[in-house]
Amino acid sequence: MAQFENQDVHTTTSAATSTLQQLGQLEVPKMESAIHTITIVGQIEGHLVLPPQNKTTKYEHIIPQLVAIEQNPDIKGLLIILNTVGGDVEAGLAIAEMIVSMTKPTVSLVLGGGHSIGVPIAVASNYSFIAETATMTIHPIRLTGLVIGVPQTYEYLDKMQDRVIKFVIEHSNIDEDTFRELMFSTGKLARDIGTVLVGSDAVKCGLIDEVGGIGQAVSKLEELINRG
Repeated sequence: MAQFENQDVHTTTSAATSTLQQLGQLEVPKMESAIHTITIVGQIEGHLVLPPQNKTTKYEHIIPQLVAIEQNPDIKGLLIILNTVGGDVEAGLAIAEMIVSMTKPTVSLVLGGGHSIGVPIAVASNYSFIAETATMTIHPIRLTGLVIGVPQTYEYLDKMQDRVIKFVIEHSNIDEDTFRELMFSTGKLARDIGTVLVGSDAVKCGLIDEVGGIGQAVSKLEELINRG
């Protein structure tokens, strides 16, 4: 009897320790919810494995979650929270295309930052929010630290860039001329071209729907769920 009790205590302690290590808290609040949350943080990892010290979101982890959410009848809506510096362009576009093709209501919230390829992911949802102090960096596609030696590579990057631009203008209220102007603006980023939009600036240009936080995002998602 004492042996079984000791095993139960050991199992409970191990579970509590694991939760503390992974989440920084002893117990996660439990509640039934029709809303599922996905967080996209750090750098979006695609075809290349990034160094272990990098905080990453792996696209091969996100895509199966999106498929499961789409198939699960108990989940009525999806909340996407972003705080990303960008990352792999094809992986980011793959995630964005998955989100935009879902039949369930989706709301995105940019906290901290939704930079680079994080922009298409943010606008892929049915409705988008950005925190007042959050930022979004819009810039051309680039290959950091790689010398481009053949014209075909330039053509590939140009076509990839057109894919990003087309996706953003189709799924937000910004027009192509404005988006290209922000993308190729000079003098706004040190030693680079592009534009940083802060909170309300992203809303004014039509990229994001509304300035708000978690409360507004959840309320909007519940509204979309009830409407559907």
